[in-house]
Amino acid sequence: MSPERILVIDDEPSIGATLQAILEDEGYEVATVETAEEGLKLFREQAFDLILLDIWLPEMNGLEALRQFKEIEDNLQVIMISGHGTIEAAVRATKMGAFDFLEKPLTLEKVVLTVRNALRQKKLEEENLQLRERQKSKFYLTGQSRAIKRLQEEISRVGPSNGRVLIYGENGTGKDYVARLLHQLSPRRNKRFVEINCSAIPDQLIESELFGYQSEPAPGIGRDRRGKVFQANGGTLFLNEISDMNPKTQAKLVRLLEEEKFDAPGLNYPLPVNIRIIAATSRNLKEQINRGLFREDLFFKLNVIPLIIPPLRERVEDIPILVGQFLDYFAQEYGKKPKQMSPEALEAFLHYMWPGNVSELMNVVERFVILVPEETITAEHLSLLVEARELENITPSLEGLSLKEVRQRFERHYIHRTLTRNKWDIKLTAQQLGLNLDELEAAIQRLNITFVD
Repeated sequence: MSPERILVIDDEPSIGATLQAILEDEGYEVATVETAEEGLKLFREQAFDLILLDIWLPEMNGLEALRQFKEIEDNLQVIMISGHGTIEAAVRATKMGAFDFLEKPLTLEKVVLTVRNALRQKKLEEENLQLRERQKSKFYLTGQSRAIKRLQEEISRVGPSNGRVLIYGENGTGKDYVARLLHQLSPRRNKRFVEINCSAIPDQLIESELFGYQSEPAPGIGRDRRGKVFQANGGTLFLNEISDMNPKTQAKLVRLLEEEKFDAPGLNYPLPVNIRIIAATSRNLKEQINRGLFREDLFFKLNVIPLIIPPLRERVEDIPILVGQFLDYFAQEYGKKPKQMSPEALEAFLHYMWPGNVSELMNVVERFVILVPEETITAEHLSLLVEARELENITPSLEGLSLKEVRQRFERHYIHRTLTRNKWDIKLTAQQLGLNLDELEAAIQRLNITFVD
């Protein structure tokens, strides 16, 4: 594991040298500069875990530098130092996101303790996030079906490699959690996992989000922000819903994959990066290529190892296991007694199509745990999922139908009801159902749903 990196910014060379010697003796990797401008330039080029920043610097002072550092990377740990600090300055620095404020003359013990505490807090926050994400990823991959067993085996083989992975799966199947699991199984597990959801960012902003940006809010004052590519250096970059990336950004991504470097804002030379890229999509990329919406060369570069996450309707036998896990999890989460589900209610779950997949199932069970006071969730409680009068139209005539017919009936009714409630707003309905527009339009055509139904 590589040592944590610290940047010291102090205009007194003797203090910078002393701090460097102290921290290197503790096993850290340390760089020193004498001005905020030098520090910002170095920070754009290299990754650091912590900054020791003098508040009184020539030209740009420490508080202004702190603001700019935080604009570039908002979760950065910064310790302010000063030879004649005031309570007002310390309060301002803390409000701006500084971890602590040290006064000169510095003592070895105080410096080492504060640095350890700052890095420990950062590590704990990252570990807590990873723990929560790991818990949720287990939910999405829980089951005994052949489809999920095959996926589990593929992940265990693919995870430890550095190969690029393209994850296919409908919305709600847990593509992002599979990507995190691949990262946690890889040699890069101790480095950052950085995600960008291409469908959630406007076309004109996605390139800046990915590669960073620099603007001039006022003459002589440059603002910049690190892009996701820089943040992921050494770790994993996850490109969710890659099919929504615009052609211009796709071209820059192809160059990144070919050359392993990119043009960073504020620099006149390309920065080398070492990242593993995992991408995911809920669409058919080959169809997107045929329609001229996705670059074929990018597809081949990403599709080194394809992973397909099955929709929940194709692994119905896993639903009882998932329901049991969700009931226990949310009971503990909300401090309630564990609940169980009646056979009739579970049967209705097995007949439902779950267009939002595991995410929708999780949300529904959470709703039951919160709203149902009884220990057993029965068929009567399913009105929390759909209106009772609609259940009467769906559930009593299931006998004698094949499982496929039951699923189609329920799916058709549910989609039509949602469309009607939304006044046939296709985009809004797709969002509520956890589908993309192509999937919803295909379902409308397949199930023969019409406006006059």
